[in-house]
Order: sequence, then C-alpha cells, then structure tokens
Amino acid sequence: MQNVDIASTRSFDESPVRPLHIKAAIGGVGGQFCDGYVLGIIGIAISLATTPLGLDALSLGLLGGAALIGLFLGSLLTGPIADRFGRKHIYRWNMALFCLVSVAQFFAQNAEQLLVLRLLLGFALGSDFVVGVSLVAELVPRRFRGPLLALMAVAWTLGFTVSYIIGYLMQSMGNDAWRWILFSSAVPSLLVLLVRQGTPESPLWLMKKGREGEAREVIDRLGGGDLPRVEKGVAKASWSQLFSRQHRRNTLVGAVFYTCQVIPYFAMSTFIPRIFSALKVEDSYTGGLVYNIFLLAGSVVGLMLINLLTRRAFLIGTFTINAIALFVLATWSGMPAVYVVGVFAVFAFVMAGSGVLEFAYTSELFPTELRASGVGLSVAASRIGAASCTFLLPVVMERFGTSVAIGTCVAALVIGAVVCLFWAPETNPRYVR
Repeated sequence: MQNVDIASTRSFDESPVRPLHIKAAIGGVGGQFCDGYVLGIIGIAISLATTPLGLDALSLGLLGGAALIGLFLGSLLTGPIADRFGRKHIYRWNMALFCLVSVAQFFAQNAEQLLVLRLLLGFALGSDFVVGVSLVAELVPRRFRGPLLALMAVAWTLGFTVSYIIGYLMQSMGNDAWRWILFSSAVPSLLVLLVRQGTPESPLWLMKKGREGEAREVIDRLGGGDLPRVEKGVAKASWSQLFSRQHRRNTLVGAVFYTCQVIPYFAMSTFIPRIFSALKVEDSYTGGLVYNIFLLAGSVVGLMLINLLTRRAFLIGTFTINAIALFVLATWSGMPAVYVVGVFAVFAFVMAGSGVLEFAYTSELFPTELRASGVGLSVAASRIGAASCTFLLPVVMERFGTSVAIGTCVAALVIGAVVCLFWAPETNPRYVR
C-alpha cells in the first residue's frame, strides 16, 4: 500500500526507467535502423543493377525515389488512423511487411516489379516513421524523450551507413549481387518485429479517449505514477486542426524544415557514387564509403548537442553551413578530387547532425491529440519533396550538368534557413520558460 501511495504522488513523466521503457526504446531505435537501412541500400543496389535490368536515367530516378513516394503515402494515411484508433497494432506489425517485401525483392525480374516492391516498402516506412516516433515519445519519461528521439535519428543514420557498407562488401557477388543486397534488409526487420511484440498502447492516447482503466494498467507496468492530465472530449484529429490558427505555424515549420533537410540528404546520398564519378572522383564507391562514415559521425555529434543548443540555433546554423558547402561544390569547377570528397564529408557530417531534429523537434511541435497526424504530415511533405528531387537528380545531371543538380539542393537549404529564422518556435525544454 505504501508503494501505491508513493506512486500516486509522482507524475507519470517522472517514473524510473523500467524494462518496458527499454523494450519500447529498443523497438523504436531498431525500427529506425531498419528504415535507414531500407532507404540507404537502394543507392548501391541500383548502381549494380543498371546493366542486369537495363536501367536508364528515368528508371534510376524512379527506383531511387520509389520508397520515398510510398513513404509519403504511408505517413499521410497512417497519422490520422493512429490518432483515431491507436498506435500499438501498427507499431507491432508493420515490420512484418518490411520483412516480406525485403525477401520478395530478391525475386524481382524487371524494373517494374522492383518499383512496386519499393513502393510497398516505402508505405511501411511511412507508417513506422509516424507511429514509432509518436508511441516512443508517449511511453518514455519526459527527461529521456528528447535524447531518445535523437538516438532514433542516430539509429536511422547508422542503418543508412551500414547498408552502404554491406552493399560495398557484397558488390563482388556477381550479377545477382544487387538481389542479395536488397534481400539483406529482411534480417534486421525480422529481429525488430520480434522485439516489438508486447509493446503497450500509449497511456496518453488512452486518456485522450477516456479509457482510464487501460491507461492505469499501462502506467503501472511503466513504473506507476499519477494518470496524466489531459483534456478529454477534444475534437477528433483532423487536417483542419493542423491548419487552424492555433497550429498552422507549427505545421508549416514542421513540413518545410523537414522537407528542406531531406531533399539534399536523399538526392545526394542515393546517387553518391554517380555524383562522385561526374565530379571526376576515380574511386567513387570508396568516396561514398567516406561520405557514409561522416554521416554516422555527424549523427553521433548531433545526439550530444541536441539538449545543449536551442532548436532554432541548431536548425538555422546547420542549414546555413550546408548551403555554403554545396554552393562551393556547385560553383568551383575542376575542384581536386580530394577536396570534393572533403566538402562532401563536411556536408554529410553537418546534415546528419541536424537530422536528429527530424525526430525530436517534429514531435515537439504538436500536442498529443495531433502528434501522429502532425508528424505524419511533416514526414509526407518531406518525402514527396525528397522523392521528386531524387527522381529528377539523375535526369537533371544528364541534361543540365552536375552543378545545376547540386544547385537545386542549395536552394532547398536556403529556403529552410529563411523559414526557420522567421517562424520556427523554440521547443527545447531547457530554453522554454
């Protein structure tokens, strides 16, 4: 009885770390590793599949952007569903789709079949981005929320980097190397599927729905504490709420900053061997390996900085640095290969560092009842922008040159910096009073 009395005087957000918190954290972090792996693996795979599948610039663009288009649809549709019907079932089972489609890629006979499978993978990715971030943010104590969401971003970058390394090591497996490379994403997704079983529903979502008994059970499993105070009877989540006077600025900032970050990220990363070749870097695959290693290093540094800097300074500063780096690449013709790799390394380091904000900041922009919808809309906007640029990049490179293609990424970074300068709210708990 004494333990119950103590728990009843403690906020749910102040509960000690319990095994269920760790389970949720591993499931969320593991899911982001898989997401990054699935998106990163396509770059080297389609480079190797170009001859066996007879891919032209248009096909390369479609396959490079297919998962991002599917991700747009998955995140757009999953957000309102998760806000209305709950997070846990989607969270538990979307990795099954990951695993099945990853296996199916091995048997693709042409570009059209592979395109459909990449679209399906993207849909699963979109649902995981939305539900994984929302559920983990609502299960863990507040003091760990920002660092954990930032760790999820690091895991995404780790998956992206590991996929390139795996592809780099498997590229000598003959004409079917690209099949085995794509198949490899089934392994981590199966492991995460097993870890996620038994993860409970969000107690905050349950309280919003008036299901206090179920919320009490979940909170007791999470270490006890008072039931969270939420407004019950709030209007159902809808797109109109996101664009209401109260939320529209945050909705705009979430969609624009996320889009302007991922356009250069995916456009550059998906075709990094092709870009290095165009810029006269002889060993383009090794250059890509250096690029991906700096992506991982940058994400780790970003995790260390997430709670030290204001969100605004982090956003505006990284947008500015990367715009300058890519501007140098776009305008300095004949740059020595070692300088090209060096500038790309700076870009990768800073871009990955700022990537931790895609999880922490986006989640902080929206209240519980709109979080999945708001995150979903932000992810959807970012992925349609990234998919468009990823699709167009090889076409633009072929018709107008590499400098013009890189210049479009510079424009996206400048727009992101300006929007954040004028409208981005500060959400870091250390700096919000």
